[in-house]
Amino acid sequence: MTKHFSLLLGFLLLGSPILLAQADVLLGEWINEKKDARIKIYKLGNIYNGRITWGEGENSKDVKNLDPKLRSRELVGSSILIGFTYSGDNTWVDGTIYDPREGKTYSCKITLKNKNTISIRGFVGISMFGRSEEWSRYQP
Repeated sequence: MTKHFSLLLGFLLLGSPILLAQADVLLGEWINEKKDARIKIYKLGNIYNGRITWGEGENSKDVKNLDPKLRSRELVGSSILIGFTYSGDNTWVDGTIYDPREGKTYSCKITLKNKNTISIRGFVGISMFGRSEEWSRYQP
């Protein structure tokens, strides 16, 4: 019994850096499907977030935000991905995504498809009721 506990403890201690390295593959700058915005995904503690670092389009302000006080804020610099945790299997869950085109926030799941492509799934309630976009890793 003690031998099994020691093996399990050793796996957990040695396996954690491997899981963290897998989780951190999400870090970096991504370009959205419409190619009109770049989002930098960063980490605070064990939580992954993302903010707009570049954008083009009609509005540079958050004019569709449901909160009138936020409609004059600049979109570049705004956080749109908030509160994701790594759940294993190349998936980050329990976060939200803000869609400035609609001014709404949705539950969200991020899945790494390959090292340069992620699937962003925004939804209401359950993942089945939503839409997905593929973002590409930004290559300067």
